[in-house]
Amino acid sequence: MLLIGRLLSKTSPSLLTLNRPFLTPASFLSYGAMADVKLRLVQFETASSPQRVGVQLGDGGSVVDVCAAEPSLPRDMRSFLQGWDTNLPLAAKVAEAVSSSSDHIFAAASCTLKAPIYDPQKLLCVGMNYVDHCKEQNYPVPQEPIIFSKFASAITEPNGAVIHPKETDSLDYEVELAFVISRRGKHIKESEAMSHVAGYTVAHDVSARDWQMKKNGKQWLLGKTFDTFCPLGPAIVTPSSLSDPHKLGIRCRLNGELVQNSNTEQLVHKTGALVAFISRFMTLEPGDVVLTGTPPGVGCFRDPPIWLKKGDVVECEIDEIGKITNTIIQ
Repeated sequence: MLLIGRLLSKTSPSLLTLNRPFLTPASFLSYGAMADVKLRLVQFETASSPQRVGVQLGDGGSVVDVCAAEPSLPRDMRSFLQGWDTNLPLAAKVAEAVSSSSDHIFAAASCTLKAPIYDPQKLLCVGMNYVDHCKEQNYPVPQEPIIFSKFASAITEPNGAVIHPKETDSLDYEVELAFVISRRGKHIKESEAMSHVAGYTVAHDVSARDWQMKKNGKQWLLGKTFDTFCPLGPAIVTPSSLSDPHKLGIRCRLNGELVQNSNTEQLVHKTGALVAFISRFMTLEPGDVVLTGTPPGVGCFRDPPIWLKKGDVVECEIDEIGKITNTIIQ
């Protein structure tokens, strides 16, 4: 999983020792080398320690407490991303060194995974961005991305509960691929877009369809941004860890029944195009999160509609990234 050791050994052999801090100049890896780093970045906590950044050793695997092993690393993900060029290779080096020992490693059962980021400056979403979802509604495939937003206060942990607000009786599910920004940029060229992407995660775009489609002038915001309406996780998976982020199975199960089942190759506007388009209008900052849209099968377009209720369990899963599970509560 971790290829960074070979890259680093070509640059600075002294980094391979464990008897001193790993801190090194920010420029010790080129972007080309950075793009080869394979990591699953998480935020986690244990019974005895507060939330901090870690490296997960495979989906559902143990977590390396890189912050304990190297105190110079930021403990929150947004700060980690703001120092991406230094922190990513440093965390990779620490994780590789520590993973061969028993120090600073927590078994999955002793960790609670939190959302990989809670405080993005922007939490953006893309509507009607799957070809098969457009066909489901007899909706023309958009020529340009349809952008809307949630607020960061909607974010909750990957296995956290989703609160069913009393204000809605039309609560719906949406599994989505999301990506997280690593480097600041404006007017980013599509050909350079991936150098601004930290990685991918799974999102559950919970939606109150009455507030999205019927009330409040049919503006989408209120129906999308109730508290807990954006579970994220389990990790931010760097692009090189994936065979192809735009050829991944994506699915959602409701109480064990498959209700959405597609592939990210159905995306109309893929990551590079979205980064280039969005950055025409606003500066993208480290930590910004973009939800890329949902495939067909959502509850509101079924006959009869399926609405989430108290006690329902929703599983959102994307191949090679992981699964998040949310129980509906009131």
